[in-house]
Amino acid sequence: MRLSALRLLLTGCAALALAPVAVAQDAPVIVDPPLSPPAVVIPPAEAVDPSEALPPAVVPIDEEVEEAPPAPPIPAEWAPVPLDPAGRSAYGLYLSGRVAGIRGARADAAEFLARSHALTPEQPVIGEEAFRAALFTGDLETVVRLTPMVESTPLFADAGRLFAVIRLLDQGDGAGARAALQDRPFGAPYGSVARYLLPAVNAAAGDWDAALQPVQAAPGDPAGLVLRLQRARLLELRRRHEEADAEYQALMALPEGVRLFGVAYGEFLERRGRRAEAEARYRASLAGPGPEPAALRGLERLQRRARPPAAPSVTANAADALVFAAMEVTEYDLHELAAIYLRLALALDPEDSTALRLGHAFAGAEQEAPAQAAFLSVSEADPIVHAGAQYNLGLSLRRQDRPAEALAALRRADAAAPGQVLIALELAGQLLANGEPAEALTILDRPMLNTADQPAATRFLRGNALHLLGRIEEAEAELWAALQAQPDDPALLNYLGYLWVDTGRRVDQGAEMIARAHAAEPDNGNIQDSLGWAQYRQGLYEAAVETLEGAVEKEPANAEINDHLGDAYWRVGRRREAEWQWSRVLTLDPDADRRAAVERKLAEGLGDPAPAAAAGA
Repeated sequence: MRLSALRLLLTGCAALALAPVAVAQDAPVIVDPPLSPPAVVIPPAEAVDPSEALPPAVVPIDEEVEEAPPAPPIPAEWAPVPLDPAGRSAYGLYLSGRVAGIRGARADAAEFLARSHALTPEQPVIGEEAFRAALFTGDLETVVRLTPMVESTPLFADAGRLFAVIRLLDQGDGAGARAALQDRPFGAPYGSVARYLLPAVNAAAGDWDAALQPVQAAPGDPAGLVLRLQRARLLELRRRHEEADAEYQALMALPEGVRLFGVAYGEFLERRGRRAEAEARYRASLAGPGPEPAALRGLERLQRRARPPAAPSVTANAADALVFAAMEVTEYDLHELAAIYLRLALALDPEDSTALRLGHAFAGAEQEAPAQAAFLSVSEADPIVHAGAQYNLGLSLRRQDRPAEALAALRRADAAAPGQVLIALELAGQLLANGEPAEALTILDRPMLNTADQPAATRFLRGNALHLLGRIEEAEAELWAALQAQPDDPALLNYLGYLWVDTGRRVDQGAEMIARAHAAEPDNGNIQDSLGWAQYRQGLYEAAVETLEGAVEKEPANAEINDHLGDAYWRVGRRREAEWQWSRVLTLDPDADRRAAVERKLAEGLGDPAPAAAAGA
């Protein structure tokens, strides 16, 4: 079976080059978060095993602690039924909360569940559900208000206390934030984030001696990165510039320091008037496999001689600490916990790049609705970040099988960053999937993509577009070139092999290529269909029936595979089964051409088999 588009596999910090701009520097687009912590993260404050760093939705059971008595069961019938002043029942509010949660409307879910719990305070499980829903909204007031419901669960109680710290910081009450932070030690998994927040909280409380304490971190301890950055920034706020510069240089000497915080040092150098050093730092941050988009903005500022960005405030430092904590827990795949930290960071400092990270966190947790809301919240202020948000929005919509909306988002990403290779490839692939090969080919023929050394993926997409446009010889040339670059790629083997088989150009060679693809991916129903169709075209009808039956088992809702199986049944004399199979095709939303062909077969059957196609040279 031919593939209508190549599904590119995007992993890691994908940020490829834009076309040259005025500063003669390629601009990366954020399609995944540009920064990531070291591969191995050991929170030194607690020595927490990754398996113990549970997100707030999971409550660990300590066997040494006597279990609390079970909550009384919800009665089969309340007499009288608990109603709120608006006449809404506890049952109705609870169900409304659950439905809102399923739809991704966590703020509504938290409010409905909290109101249900207010009517049924003897049901702590409802209070816990309300609290969990509120955690992901970033609504500081709601979480703090609901925290008393969960005081008996330490994991939830600590989460509520963390929200209280951030709320007090946001309100300008640094002393209150410090008192809440130091009231008692935070348990796992919050100990590290509390440690990262402490310098900024001390500064907000006016205790600069404590805020500027030298960093004590063992070599390899990732806490040293974020704590040194905070100390450097806080020293700058106190106008102790030489000490701040020394701290930045110590930070640059640490593993990952340049990659993670080179731009921050460049901005400091800009503010100190050391423009040449700042430019060198920005260019270094754009080099390598994970370029930092903010470095491009720094180069543009230097070229325009614009004012450098202001030194980050105390609350901005706290927000950065939360972002770093989110990056850290992402290494353990604790995406929901990362989302909570990022919500708190946005409450303190609403940055588009943080909102983009929040979308990634929700997507990593397979929560597409809040992920899409986060991506949509990213403004157009920075075209690079906006392009990354729209790109990821398109991928999320594609995962939900919403191709028209996915295409619209990818178009917006391409318009914001028209020279970005990765976005252009995804846009072309989506256009092919949506049946628009002519526009896809126009994109693939852009000079930045149609190069002498273009990768196999680009040639594959171009061959796909040419095939759909009926330009078979050109398509064959592109696909053959792609196959030479990746001779064992199952998708390429399958596509070109099917093209040769289906057009009768090189049936035997195509069948051999498809067999290799099937051996590489035996569970792929589309490739198995190609193999069965190759056997059919070779006149091996009994073998084709067996192969195609297996393909239909794997892809039962695929119109093309069912159609092929109907043809094979007819050739072996199983005509009633063939007619049943063709009738099924009509229920699977086939395209107009296939529908017409199937209806004709149902009326007339199949004629004599075509003469064996040439094997080819």
